[in-house]
Amino acid sequence: MREICLVRAPSNLGLRPLRPGHIPGTWRAPQALTEAGLIESLSPVKVVDLDRPAYSTEPQPGTRLRNGNAIRSFNLRLAEVVAGALGRGEFPLVVGGDCAVLLGALAAARRSGPVALVHVDGHSDFRHPGNYNVNASLGSVAGMDLALATGRGEPLLTDWPDIASPLVADEQVIQIGERENRDPDFAWPDINSTAMTLIDVFAVRELGAAKVLEKTWNTLARTGSPYWVHFDVDALDQTVMPAVDSPGSPGIDPDDLIAILAALVADSRCTGMDMTIFDPDLDPTGELAVLLVSLLGQICAPR
Repeated sequence: MREICLVRAPSNLGLRPLRPGHIPGTWRAPQALTEAGLIESLSPVKVVDLDRPAYSTEPQPGTRLRNGNAIRSFNLRLAEVVAGALGRGEFPLVVGGDCAVLLGALAAARRSGPVALVHVDGHSDFRHPGNYNVNASLGSVAGMDLALATGRGEPLLTDWPDIASPLVADEQVIQIGERENRDPDFAWPDINSTAMTLIDVFAVRELGAAKVLEKTWNTLARTGSPYWVHFDVDALDQTVMPAVDSPGSPGIDPDDLIAILAALVADSRCTGMDMTIFDPDLDPTGELAVLLVSLLGQICAPR
């Protein structure tokens, strides 16, 4: 395992308010996890803190994405930090924040050439103008990160400086953990027509960690590219991790999740990882923050 550059990215820009006047609490996650022992668990060689961006529920000029302009600015700053870590030979671990931070991380990783993506998330986050009415409501980027990363959506968040769009080609994506795709009203059925490798939570529970990894390695071998790992903590069952904005069941078993992510992170082709969507406002005792710190420690342990 390379030395870790811990990037604390306190953003909630990509989330919708759950009720009038609500401000999503994911911006507090980096601090809450730090207080739960994150530094001691990871022993990073460097810690970089991004400033918290201002959250708004109001439309912004030129975009139908909630906080779209602010998300672009935040991710441009994040990309510089992640690129700096990669340039120093470090392993960037971005602790968010919401899923929109994936875009800045990928924009940095792409500077060295094509990159694959292992997207471990209880939702595919594949909302894009082809499957919803953009005029009906503001889009929440935390539910669109995979669509945007693969070039679907507003150029504001699909086009990045000095990088040809998309950030990741469909055939270089492995999505692990979707729990709603077998529902009759699944919001993003068009994802099933893409070239992405899709391993839903039901398949994960049936196959087990070893066979999930085998399928993942097979796709990564075909791409021939280094890869980034995205870990949304709502991939865990809501009985294990309820402190997220969209909890659900079933989820990936914690031991299987650790086995999958630890193997991916330990491989030399892994460029970096982000972890997102933990909301400390929904963890009044702090015990879930401690759980996540323990998971990260096991995932990133030297092997």
